[in-house]
Amino acid sequence: MSAESTTAPMPLPRKAGAYTFAILFSLESFTRSLNSTVISLQAYDILGASQKVSVLSTSVSLMVLMTTLMLPLLLGRMRRRWAYTLAACLMTCAALALATHTLPGQWIGAYLRNSSAAMFNIVLQLYILDNIRRHELARAEPIRLSVSTLSWTIGPALGVWLYVGYGPWGPQLAVIAAVALLMSVFWTLRLSDYGHILPSGRAHSFSPLSNVKRFIAQPRLRLAWTIAFGRSCFWTTFFIYGPLLMVEGGIPKGMTGLVISASQAVLFTAYIAGWVARRKGLRTVIAGAFVIAALTSIMAGLAGTHFPWLAVGLLLVATVASSAIDGVGAIPFMRAVKPHERQRMTAVYRTFIDFSELIPSFIFAFALMWLPIGATFVILGVWLLVCAAITWRYLPRGL
Repeated sequence: MSAESTTAPMPLPRKAGAYTFAILFSLESFTRSLNSTVISLQAYDILGASQKVSVLSTSVSLMVLMTTLMLPLLLGRMRRRWAYTLAACLMTCAALALATHTLPGQWIGAYLRNSSAAMFNIVLQLYILDNIRRHELARAEPIRLSVSTLSWTIGPALGVWLYVGYGPWGPQLAVIAAVALLMSVFWTLRLSDYGHILPSGRAHSFSPLSNVKRFIAQPRLRLAWTIAFGRSCFWTTFFIYGPLLMVEGGIPKGMTGLVISASQAVLFTAYIAGWVARRKGLRTVIAGAFVIAALTSIMAGLAGTHFPWLAVGLLLVATVASSAIDGVGAIPFMRAVKPHERQRMTAVYRTFIDFSELIPSFIFAFALMWLPIGATFVILGVWLLVCAAITWRYLPRGL
């Protein structure tokens, strides 16, 4: 017999499924959730005023935005597995900087943490686009968000408990341990160049300005970005100013982590949102959820520090609506982006997170000079109503 006839054929690489990405996203979410609430509380402890926290957040967000647009240049010659690993290293450095409990450490730690999150997001998004078919996104994306429910339910409360009980180093050491677990799973899954589970791919370098122009020139991408920006504005405001409203309203600091964790326990509703979207359409789910989140945010802002527990209850209702948007909110982009532009457009699309941290913080920094902290949620609610109107007007009914 010839050598060719006796040699077994090489197995074809199999693509990863929805649950592979759900596990990775859940572990990565846990690393971020551990200090998600701690960052704003620690900044408030260092600076002593909500307005100053807003200024700090604005400056960090501006630098992260610039970094996000430059990431493809930085990662142009890096394979995805190394880009993901670099993000993990930045998250570890961020934890060490935050543990110093100093103003410079706070700024550097917040910057590195958010830059790391940007890298995680871009790389994972590219893997998903390579492995999940377009018609499966309405099922896969809600699964990814739903599986992360446990991470976001446990992480914020655990982080605040460690911060209150063990000081600045407590939650940050937990972050470092979580990063180590994430990397162990990531490399066990063998996200390598040889396609054992996922294809590798490179993030080719390009001009940030030219790709921003290309992104803006496509109406469907602009709409997808606006939807993502609107939902991210809610979560940014909730995570930063929700704990500050509670503390200024007299709620014990330790309770803020429990409230944030309770808000994340509803992420499983993302799966329900996906089920409804497959039957009623994305437009109905996204626009309706924006309206509910808007009205409850406005009422929470009006309740403010005078009725803090009422405000908390209303914000928890708003998180249910926002979780529904999370479950299906990325699908308009994933269906609109052209396959040959995925790597370039994903980096631009991901700036919705940076802008959602930059623009609200900038506006609130001025608003809080004259208005109480509840005003942040009133302003937020008005913007969410605008997002609802844009979605209903421009998102295709049959999408």
